[in-house]
Amino acid sequence: MANDEKLLDQAVRMGVENFETTRGSVPDSFKLLMEHSPSAFAGYGLMRSHLMKDGALDLKTKELIFALLDTVIGATDGAKAHAGNAIRLGLTVEQLSEGLVQCVMAAGITTWNMTGQHALRHAIEVRDGMAKPKG
Repeated sequence: MANDEKLLDQAVRMGVENFETTRGSVPDSFKLLMEHSPSAFAGYGLMRSHLMKDGALDLKTKELIFALLDTVIGATDGAKAHAGNAIRLGLTVEQLSEGLVQCVMAAGITTWNMTGQHALRHAIEVRDGMAKPKG
């Protein structure tokens, strides 16, 4: 295997490992990218591996920021996923709500109607699911 192929394979594996660590699995949309453009997936995966860990900002804060950014751009699936991850990492529903109000202030009520409400509902479901006793 040539050096370029080894580097690509290693970068793809790092991206997969990061998704599995932070999300549990690689989302279908990224599996598609990995299958049809492994170099693009590898580049994204390396950037994601660097970012999605505690650093200058803790991971909970990064997940909140992604939830809010996804809300502003109307990426409902992403907003829900990141909101749920932030809740699992200790963010409160009240903190998420405040951030979502900032989205409404900056980008308009449509961000709430199209995306924000869904992110908040999902976060509440995650919180409530975490509160239920196991077994």
